Amino acid sequence: MTDSDERDDTRYTVVVNHEEQYSIWPEGRQIPAGWRADGVAGTKDECLAHIARVWTDLRPLSARRNG
Repeated sequence: MTDSDERDDTRYTVVVNHEEQYSIWPEGRQIPAGWRADGVAGTKDECLAHIARVWTDLRPLSARRNG
């Protein structure tokens, strides 16, 4: 395996669902139903770093409201 095989040049967008759970999705692909763009896009590492900063309570929104 070469460095070029390991390099991920894909750009991603951060997506969030109604339960305020985060994920990444390849830019340019239709975002699945139930998800919306968070407004942040970039490399996989950049998007995952953003998620780590903003998604500090991993419980779904419904569990946070009831707890």
